[in-house]
Amino acid sequence: MADMLPLQAPTLVHAALPAVSGPRAAMARNIALTVAGSLLLVLAAKIKVPFWPVPMTLQTLAVLSLGAAYGSRLGAATVALYIAYGLAGLPVFTNTPPVAAGPLYLMGPTGGFLVGFILAAAVAGWAAARGASLTRLVVGLVTAEALMLGLGCLWLALGAQMAGGVTGVGFAKAFAFGVQPFLIGDALKVALAACFVGTGWSMLQRRG
Repeated sequence: MADMLPLQAPTLVHAALPAVSGPRAAMARNIALTVAGSLLLVLAAKIKVPFWPVPMTLQTLAVLSLGAAYGSRLGAATVALYIAYGLAGLPVFTNTPPVAAGPLYLMGPTGGFLVGFILAAAVAGWAAARGASLTRLVVGLVTAEALMLGLGCLWLALGAQMAGGVTGVGFAKAFAFGVQPFLIGDALKVALAACFVGTGWSMLQRRG
């Protein structure tokens, strides 16, 4: 993918952008990238695409792509900033509105998936670092997706605060309603993220 790329930047986004000198300039760029990425996540959460068996948002695709392009640390920080918007009460999550944002939102059915986004972005960033093979990229993205779904399913099964004061829905229902309907769509998102990142590194290699 980028084995012979003559660039020192370890991440796709930093390799694509002009070099900066000094820690302050680098920090300012990272802050700008984090804010821009978090706003992209807000947009992706609100876009619903008709799909079988259930409509899907572009949020998982954005998480994987941002993590892979930004790298582990910056990708995870970007997702964490996005979640912080929701914790502050801003309606940035897929179901807000009608559900109210805020700290209690993470106690609901989707809280585990949102926290899993941070881990998924970090793993995707590791998998897509400069010099990574296509195999590592794909395996890393699949692992990131599996971790996100696993955390989401675990929380939905055991800890999610449901209507009527019920805590968790059990593993069978959590998988049936929180994982299984999304497997096909999420597999497509993994493939798209791998294509985006692989193509990006290939273009930079030809340019360099």
